[in-house]
Amino acid sequence: MKFYEICFSPTGGTKKTADILTNVLTDHASLIDLTDRQTDFSKISLTPEDVAVAAVPSYGGRVPAAAVKRLSAISGNGARMILVCVYGGRAYEDTLAELLDTVRQSDFRAVAAVAAVAEHSIARQFASGRPDADDMAQLTKFAEKIHEKLILGNMIEPSVPGDHPYKKYGVSSIVPKAGKNCVKCGLCAHKCPVGAIDVNDPKKTDSSICISCMRCISVCPHSARKVNAVMLTAVSTMLKKVCTERKECELYL
Repeated sequence: MKFYEICFSPTGGTKKTADILTNVLTDHASLIDLTDRQTDFSKISLTPEDVAVAAVPSYGGRVPAAAVKRLSAISGNGARMILVCVYGGRAYEDTLAELLDTVRQSDFRAVAAVAAVAEHSIARQFASGRPDADDMAQLTKFAEKIHEKLILGNMIEPSVPGDHPYKKYGVSSIVPKAGKNCVKCGLCAHKCPVGAIDVNDPKKTDSSICISCMRCISVCPHSARKVNAVMLTAVSTMLKKVCTERKECELYL
């Protein structure tokens, strides 16, 4: 039996949450990085004895389309799966339902699901510092309950919230731009999960491809990429009411 951590985490918040759960379940897990667009995920195959944690962020209440496509290419072969969706404090809506449907189609057997909160990737003042100590304690207890279910061989699929059909994808209009500090090192273009940044001229970003994941901002060694201040203020104002109240992690067994 092998453990896998299958993760789409452009800015790191989703992986932090997945790591907390995975580290309770096993001393070693192989990472499958869904943000790496160079990987041929169709060549990855698990066995019925394996266990995987699949963690994705919620973008507007949905699983990022790139994550769906890459996760769908992996052959589950009956491996057991713990679903994890991470959101920035607003809502995760249809994310877990879509993630469950996706892993079913890839022949994984979902045995548990978790919804957790991490720092918002755009308006970072919301859920700042999360997952925090309280989250870690709660997620650790969740992982212990999941481990018990695995040991008992309980294969009952969890019932998760979400609607069918899913809500429509929102329009990605928050596209980070390169400023005067950009030295065209190309790191952002190389790390972009969807290839939206021109490798030959990193100051050019294709807004029709960009998924507003903010990875280019997080990886830039020169802090050269920013979101338009007016746009950021508008997003922050829109989220203020719904993100102010603390939301707790949730477990579905």
